Amino acid sequence: MVDDQAVTAEVRGNIVRLVFGHMAAQVVGTAVRFRLPDLIGDRERTAAELAEECGTQPQAMTRLLRAMAALELLAENRPGHFSLAAGGMLLRTDRPDSLHALAGMFTDPAMLQSWQRLESSVRTGETAFDQEFGTDFFDYLKTRPELSALFNAAMSQGAQLTASVTPASYDFGRFDTVVDIGGGDGTLISAILREYPALNGILFDTAEGLAQAEQTLRSAEVTERCAVRAGDFFASVPEGGDLYLLKSVIHDWDDERAASILGHCRRVIPEHGRLLIVEPVLPEAVDGSNPAIMYLSDLNMLVNLGGRERTRGDFEELYRRAGFELTSVTPLPPPAGFCLVEAKPS
Repeated sequence: MVDDQAVTAEVRGNIVRLVFGHMAAQVVGTAVRFRLPDLIGDRERTAAELAEECGTQPQAMTRLLRAMAALELLAENRPGHFSLAAGGMLLRTDRPDSLHALAGMFTDPAMLQSWQRLESSVRTGETAFDQEFGTDFFDYLKTRPELSALFNAAMSQGAQLTASVTPASYDFGRFDTVVDIGGGDGTLISAILREYPALNGILFDTAEGLAQAEQTLRSAEVTERCAVRAGDFFASVPEGGDLYLLKSVIHDWDDERAASILGHCRRVIPEHGRLLIVEPVLPEAVDGSNPAIMYLSDLNMLVNLGGRERTRGDFEELYRRAGFELTSVTPLPPPAGFCLVEAKPS
């Protein structure tokens, strides 16, 4: 039993913040869709000016801007005059560390709508997105090029922090060719190849996933050392690598389909090769070692994609099914929240 006297004002306040959390997310998403961080930029802007540029009702715009200020995205320097705070700066599109696309994707109706069916997904274990839209998430993106491009950009922005710390956290120099399976626009493999000039790469994804890859590889000046191949990892993966890399791929799928992807890797990997999954590794019980966002991500996999986050034991079993043996789990430096889960052929 919980002692009522132990329920402090701080604890009660936290519950209220959690309940109102979806409203804060909508404030961020609306700000991004109005492009308010870009419109404000490095200047101080009035609510009236922004309302006119966005075609909104002036008082309503003021209320939105003040909510953003309360959420520490803006500063209201004097009544009705706003400038960007540090958080708002990260929502500009012209910054290399921008989270604009990430905020836009994860507040898009396509991503949020299925969360209304969380209760149903928990009862049945079934993916709510498929029921809501009549198709799975990735097939849905194929028919919506703009949303697909936003998703690719969001994944790239989400990968930047991981890409900044991964090359120094693992000895990629002992390999000849790394194959990045489901590598999207190439953010991670570009960072690795840039740090290891003797290493070659193969970037593999669907045609939709690779849409922005050429630009990323060119910007990193690694185009000549990285082949780009389109395909379906449920059918096969490219030969020719001695390191197979999968970042934020396996958690998108249930165990059967995840084992299928890994099985294709097992068919082409040499006996001296290695497989490296880059994903969160949950503890066997919630112990405070992982931020709450990892468990929210796990539920997002449930409602939108049908996958899940996994523990070390889950990865060991998954590797065993696919013909691999887990050799090490190396946490990346905080605040990345990811681990390098290495395996060798068994």
